[in-house]
Amino acid sequence: MRTALIVVDVQNDFCEGGSLAVTGGAEVASAVSEHLEDHHGDYAAVAATQDWHVDPGAHFSDRPDYVDSWPVHCVADSHGAHTHPDLDTDWIQAWFRKGEHDAAYSGFEGLLAPDADVPTGDGEDVEEPDVSLDDWLREHEIEAVDVVGLATDHCVRATALDAVEAGYDTRVLVDLTAGVDRESTERALREMAEAGVEIVRS
Repeated sequence: MRTALIVVDVQNDFCEGGSLAVTGGAEVASAVSEHLEDHHGDYAAVAATQDWHVDPGAHFSDRPDYVDSWPVHCVADSHGAHTHPDLDTDWIQAWFRKGEHDAAYSGFEGLLAPDADVPTGDGEDVEEPDVSLDDWLREHEIEAVDVVGLATDHCVRATALDAVEAGYDTRVLVDLTAGVDRESTERALREMAEAGVEIVRS
């Protein structure tokens, strides 16, 4: 079965010192890098997602409820939006940015980064098409995905649930994730398992 690894939102703002830090975020960055070093040959493709906010409306709030609204984070092209330095990006083949003008928790809401190399087929200078994560996975004939990254109870959860709904055999490598809150993380893991996501260790 052709499997892809999806690395979700391992960005500075979601790691220690960031504006919306998840405890253990930097540790996840290092652990994902070790996993890629040891297991990149097990994957037919490796993709990563980034929160990439321009003006996401009510998603940003001065009085966040930490459910639907959040402090300002991962502003497009800012230091906080960049990947954490402990994440080795050498094995990542494509980046999908999400949430320019909305909340966008799932990587399946993202589009291939505009500076990525998109083949046109004829070498002509044409406008690059919008390529979703699902489009890209299907182009690579992917049947199954492993999901890792941040945060377990938000963007990892949403990405895994969308992966199952799209028809991929889906696993979350739980030791390569970290959650915002223990209770919401446990609830998210139950929800994913009930939806058909396999929760395993790497």
